[in-house]
Amino acid sequence: MADNKVILKKERYSDDSQFWCPECHILMQYKYAGKFVCEKCGSEEYNDFGKIKKYLDENGPTNAVELSANTGVRKSKIGEYLRLGRVEIPENSSVFIHCKSCGVPIRFGNYCANCVHSKNIQGAFIGEVAKSANSKMRFLDNE
Repeated sequence: MADNKVILKKERYSDDSQFWCPECHILMQYKYAGKFVCEKCGSEEYNDFGKIKKYLDENGPTNAVELSANTGVRKSKIGEYLRLGRVEIPENSSVFIHCKSCGVPIRFGNYCANCVHSKNIQGAFIGEVAKSANSKMRFLDNE
């Protein structure tokens, strides 16, 4: 199961959560990629996406079960990030998510490009179809 891994994809959205500094009790500033910093004392807090990004940056790609266990982020939330394209499954994984229309394995998103174009699905997030089990793993964003 070591090849069923999730890797970080470029962040497009920030969560709307706010964090209050546990030391200074002031509103922390959102910096990037789910990271909040207290401008007064420098304390850092992370929303769910930030926890995932930090873990993947420090430990490399891992499977969703292990990622959930080590970050405390629910597997369903990790699934949401996969569907939104905020994280992706590397091509060399043995497990993928599937197109909601035809079921073809995709690395992220909701639908494969073929279904979006052939069925004229509007407003869909297009996932990349898995190419092969021997492809190299890559990070799309190294913030």
